[in-house]
Amino acid sequence: MSRIGKLPITIPENVDVNYNEKEITVKGKFGTLTTNLPDVIDIRQEDEILKVGLKQETKKVRALHGLYRTLINNMIIGVSEQFDLTLVLKGVGYRAVVQGNEIVLSLGYSHPVKIAIPEEISVEVVKNTTVNLKSCDKELLGLFASNIRSWREPEPYKGKGILYKDEQIIRKAGKSAK
Repeated sequence: MSRIGKLPITIPENVDVNYNEKEITVKGKFGTLTTNLPDVIDIRQEDEILKVGLKQETKKVRALHGLYRTLINNMIIGVSEQFDLTLVLKGVGYRAVVQGNEIVLSLGYSHPVKIAIPEEISVEVVKNTTVNLKSCDKELLGLFASNIRSWREPEPYKGKGILYKDEQIIRKAGKSAK
């Protein structure tokens, strides 16, 4: 059995969890999340504790045990507290602006980069170079941050690019003169 899958999930007071054999729905202060469950995952609720179990024991099923326990836990944390990510634009002339439902990035290209913001994510730009992202869906938040970052990944020579907060770029030495 998975060690992570065995851990119980505590449900906060303001979170409502509904489940059947095919899907689980979590409602909270910041939104509603739903995910499909495989047939081999069994969920039991005792008071304010949720336990994820297995209906059969095979190697593939044991691999899903910890995964779905973590996914359900992330759903509960997301709807009660929200997840947040901070991106830092590092480079001369790099800046970001939110216009309507899209974020416009100036990243040194000949044109501004426009990226549509999903409804579930809130974006806030601080001092033109820091972008704060918040969402109750951790998977969607990471995917959106990765999409923004893919336009200018950090490079090792000057350290320019779009970095996650507190990310350290290992710098390389440039060409050495002879």
